[in-house]
Amino acid sequence: MAEKTTTKKKTRAPATRKTSVKKKEKKKFDVSFYHAWCKACGICMAFCPQKIIKADKNGKPEILGMDKCVGCRFCEIHCPDFAITVSDRKPKRRQNDV
Repeated sequence: MAEKTTTKKKTRAPATRKTSVKKKEKKKFDVSFYHAWCKACGICMAFCPQKIIKADKNGKPEILGMDKCVGCRFCEIHCPDFAITVSDRKPKRRQNDV
């Protein structure tokens, strides 16, 4: 009689590979004010969730820390004078791009 040989399947622990997880870059935005149209009502400053829109010495809005803008566009939507524009920041292609 032939003997039965039992072979155990070797189970190995799941491999712990280091996968290169690319860190997703945070999207950046540019905020532009048309000060000729602005009547300095302060609505944009009140609605900004990041509190980066502050009044300058004349009471007109200015951005402090443009990189902190999350692009919610609350300021743009609520501006009664259409004096604010929020746009996606494009990478600079030339050295003299503004």
